[in-house]
Amino acid sequence: MKNSKLFIFGIIITIVIDYLALSYGNLLNLNSSFFPGSFGTHTFILSLSIIAIILLKKYVNYKIAIPKFKQILKPVLFGFLTSLIMNMILMSILASIGKNDNVETQMPTSNMSVLQIFIFVFIYASLAEEILFRGFLQNFLSPLKDKGLTFLKRKLSLPVMISAVVFGLSHLILLNPERNNLFVIGIIISATVLGFIAGYYQEKYNNNAYAILVHMAGNLMIIIGATVMNLIT
Repeated sequence: MKNSKLFIFGIIITIVIDYLALSYGNLLNLNSSFFPGSFGTHTFILSLSIIAIILLKKYVNYKIAIPKFKQILKPVLFGFLTSLIMNMILMSILASIGKNDNVETQMPTSNMSVLQIFIFVFIYASLAEEILFRGFLQNFLSPLKDKGLTFLKRKLSLPVMISAVVFGLSHLILLNPERNNLFVIGIIISATVLGFIAGYYQEKYNNNAYAILVHMAGNLMIIIGATVMNLIT
């Protein structure tokens, strides 16, 4: 398949999977208050991503394995620090313009307990989203990895950049009249930067587990925030 077709098909398939998951995820209703609405969406993302990887295994060189402990320290640290720094910058900007009131209620996880966040955001969402955006999309576009740019002496290939941007833009779904648009834009930028790191380490080690761990490290900030809020209230 020509590179131009890979680019188009890869993005289209990813968007279709994300759209179907968002549109029909609510059909997976377990009638339990413990399972948040996002559970159905992420289950669809995970299932459809695995199906796409299997059906297109000719084009998707998907690999996942338990990484060595010493090799995950740097990716995990970068993932966590990226989320921390981006959140600090966002909160500072919102505070400077007087838009930081009730920020905690604008989070998609505002109605979830710490345990729910740990299971359905830290673990499940990280797994599902990384299998789609890095496991499928980035690997599908791997023939394009010779192209890219160098940033801070690190090469960011075209597949890494594309998967990161598409991942960030997927958070546009958070836009609604009850949320501060600047807050959502901050989340999109933060997710995109995290996607660059996740993609870089997946490509470096050819292992989807690195992207998942980076994503988990980024989501760790949500757990910390929820825990602090629970202690305060």
